[in-house]
Amino acid sequence: MITTQLILNALALGMAYALIALGFVLALNAACAVNFAHGDLVVLGGAVAVLLAAWLDLPGVLLLPLVALALAFAGVLAAHVAILPLARRPPEQTFVATLALAAVIEQTLTLTLGAAPRTTPPFVGSGAVMVGGIPLGLQPLSIVIVGGVLVTALWFLLERTQVGRRMRAVASDRQMARAVGIPVGRYVTLSLALSGALAGVAGFLLGHQFLVTPTQGAGHMLKAYIAVALGGWGSVPGALVGALAIGSFETLVSAQVGDA
Repeated sequence: MITTQLILNALALGMAYALIALGFVLALNAACAVNFAHGDLVVLGGAVAVLLAAWLDLPGVLLLPLVALALAFAGVLAAHVAILPLARRPPEQTFVATLALAAVIEQTLTLTLGAAPRTTPPFVGSGAVMVGGIPLGLQPLSIVIVGGVLVTALWFLLERTQVGRRMRAVASDRQMARAVGIPVGRYVTLSLALSGALAGVAGFLLGHQFLVTPTQGAGHMLKAYIAVALGGWGSVPGALVGALAIGSFETLVSAQVGDA
């Protein structure tokens, strides 16, 4: 039976996947290469949230910007280690380098956190809130709201600001952008930072319900890849639609199987 809470859960999972997929597309367009460690950056975001919560004892709403900032730095660092130095090499070398980076992140998290699942703190608390007389879970509702705000902000940045237009110009034709005076390196770095930040936010939001384990990276990467493939390779709106479709499908199928 499809209920309001089930629809909310589907939207929440789809929105979290959308943040992962949009970050993947930003990195893909900026670096002109697939970062197969992107899923592990999502896990790293969850792990950073777990560690910060233990060290600082802050509520989730204050942890979120710290996680985003940390993963923005990690996203830039990852690209400068495994992608950008190989820009003129065959794509197979980037494939191997990002897979190696994913393995390094996974093993580092295993040594740091252990193999046991961890949970991130809730964004605004557990429980439910009444909306129009209908009880809705706070965590999925917060994921939908935070995800919607971030997706809208990203759309506004890319479509309505000079910075966004320059980012799209660099992604479209790097040589032409450089020829008209756009500082390509600066906008590539900005795109990679946004990519990492989105991955970190997704890892933080997913980690409360689905826990954080070092081996989740491949699953996150696969879903981002499928979402981007469904929506059109390199398309930001397409990645959003593809991710929402995957999240909704997963939630509804799980509910039907559970009811069977």
